[in-house]
Amino acid sequence: MHTHLASSYPDTELSRPRKRQRIDSPTTLDSTLTSPTAVNHSFRVTEPLSDMRIPEPDNNSNLSTSYDSAPEAGPSYVTLDKAGHSNGLSKENGHTIPVSNGTTSNGSLSMGNGITKHSSSIARVSLPGTTLYDDAYVDREEFVRLVIQSLKDVGYIESAATLEAESGYSLEAPEVTEFRQHILHGTWAHAEPLLLRLGVTDEDALMDARFLIGKQKYLELLEAQKTTAALQVLRNDLAPYSTTSEQDELHALSSLMMCSDPEDLRRRSCWDGASGTSRQQLLADLQHYIPASIMIPQRRFSTLLAQSRLYQRNRCLYHNSPANPISFSLFSDHMCEKDAFPRVTTTILEVHTDEVWNVAWSHDGTHLASASKDKTAIIWRIGSDAEPSSRDCIAEFILRDHPYCVGCLAWSLDDSILSTSADHLILLWNTKTGALIKTLETHAETVSALVWLPDGSGFMSASLDRKIVLWDMDGELRESWNEISIRVTDAAVTPDMTRLVAVGMGYIPPPTSGSLSRGHVRESSPPPVASNGNGNTIAPRSSENRMIVYDLKTRQVEMSVHMEGELTSVKISDDSRLALINHAPDEIHLWDLEEFQLARKFTGQRQGHHVIRSCFGGIDGNFVISGSEDRNVYVWHRDTGALLEVLEGHGQGSVNSVAWNPCNRRMFASCSDDSTIRVWEAPPISAGELFRGLSIPESEPEIVGKGKGKVKQPWTHNYETL
Repeated sequence: MHTHLASSYPDTELSRPRKRQRIDSPTTLDSTLTSPTAVNHSFRVTEPLSDMRIPEPDNNSNLSTSYDSAPEAGPSYVTLDKAGHSNGLSKENGHTIPVSNGTTSNGSLSMGNGITKHSSSIARVSLPGTTLYDDAYVDREEFVRLVIQSLKDVGYIESAATLEAESGYSLEAPEVTEFRQHILHGTWAHAEPLLLRLGVTDEDALMDARFLIGKQKYLELLEAQKTTAALQVLRNDLAPYSTTSEQDELHALSSLMMCSDPEDLRRRSCWDGASGTSRQQLLADLQHYIPASIMIPQRRFSTLLAQSRLYQRNRCLYHNSPANPISFSLFSDHMCEKDAFPRVTTTILEVHTDEVWNVAWSHDGTHLASASKDKTAIIWRIGSDAEPSSRDCIAEFILRDHPYCVGCLAWSLDDSILSTSADHLILLWNTKTGALIKTLETHAETVSALVWLPDGSGFMSASLDRKIVLWDMDGELRESWNEISIRVTDAAVTPDMTRLVAVGMGYIPPPTSGSLSRGHVRESSPPPVASNGNGNTIAPRSSENRMIVYDLKTRQVEMSVHMEGELTSVKISDDSRLALINHAPDEIHLWDLEEFQLARKFTGQRQGHHVIRSCFGGIDGNFVISGSEDRNVYVWHRDTGALLEVLEGHGQGSVNSVAWNPCNRRMFASCSDDSTIRVWEAPPISAGELFRGLSIPESEPEIVGKGKGKVKQPWTHNYETL
């Protein structure tokens, strides 16, 4: 994902904006807060929170920490000393009575104070200084408390208690455990007074926290159908803590009193009820207002390790391995080998008789569709064998019913339909039989984009005629956006279905005669400008290139950016955050759709005259890959902009489009003016040879002339040196 930019989003009508995320300033607590247990937390009004230390033992302590001899600080694997002690531990391996701090492996709670009662004494280890190591800046107390939390999280309760006793540090004050208990058990009257004692002293933060508790209490009363009590909470607990900006939320909450039953309440409020996860979510929300030193965020050590892993992944330029204990070990820094990157042609598909302009993988990664100037589209079946030399790659269907050159391709969500474009026409194909389902003729000029909606309900088409059309799965027109401000050259819908990103040029009057025959600037390449019936490019009178971001629900423009140079392609990242725009003559722009700003530029490839299409690639979408007019394929690292590879192999002409396999993250395809499609993978382990697969048999195969039949061709092997 875009690393400097990974939960469900609350209902916008009922969610409440945060005024702050965390209180980091020193916090003072009620001077009356003392611990009745063996852990004595002494807080004073004028001083920050003191160390979470277990006090020195006294004669009345339940936990004996007497020393047979003063232990030496050192690693945990020291041998037994003369007094018969190992690392400050007694000779006997006494068992403890686990008392949880409220976080256990099964999610249950305990009102204990975090100190366990041992049947044998554990000597406390006194270490000099406050840092973990002499040359490190890690605070020892923070580190130990995180280790204690982690041990309890995974179920090592006795080990955590031993560490607390030996180190003298306690995970947290009993009041924190008590607060957690009250929130999760819904005893709201006891929870609210603890907020001040837990460091929530800022007036705005305190109001926010009380509002969140009141909201949960209100919803639970409505769920229990105690309307009168809920009304009292609305008036007494919520209204006093709402600001002018929060009146809309207050009105939305009050409208919930009209819900017919608890199920209707949960549906309308996007809330899963008192027996669901709402209380756990409330606790997580309240934790934003409590200083982290008092109430440690849940699974904090795991969060730090995840951040470290993310940092290592970002520094790994060739990262393309899944996140698992094998590829990310804590014992060594992560680094992917360059040899695992797909940079070798393992298969060459040769059936098209003219330039290939576009390629697109099916969602299951088993088929590849290609579009060509030869007025055909081909559905290729790419075998699943891991070894390229034994993989069966067949042109299953050659779709010949296109009256013009084929420009765009798009698979339906279930891969049952392939939509193609030929000039102003859209054709729908059955991918199981190769039959033509329907031809759609609504656009007046070249169709420049076909996009199936992520929910599978239909698809969108965009054209140079400044129209964006929404179709259902059966090819019936649902909606048309007429007369938008640009002649669209490409468009894409974000995977979360919130935005439509379109690129194109300012309005140019259409040709006065002849018909549109291609989507290419020249006879042999695919830019999105109009041409007459003779195949000559019609020079634009004026052009203003622009990227426009629409809200898909309201159809309103969220952002419109003027750019110099033609914009030929747009792709969206899997997290819906980034848009990749090919920008003539020699750049690719990465736009942040949340911040509405240019995040990065990628340079090196050439695209001054023809349509060149790029895409994201790799297991986390951390590669940017593009064709080029110099017949090469270029690969960059997305987050640094570093040019990683310039892959040679295609013949004369432009590499027009690239597509990364969505299921095999170590495979991508490219197509070229040389009439071929190349499949790229990591170098074979057994030999440094290229596997070349040809799909043209000695005899003419059965061709899908009218959308029927299959092309099943023998697979021949030719080898070339790297």
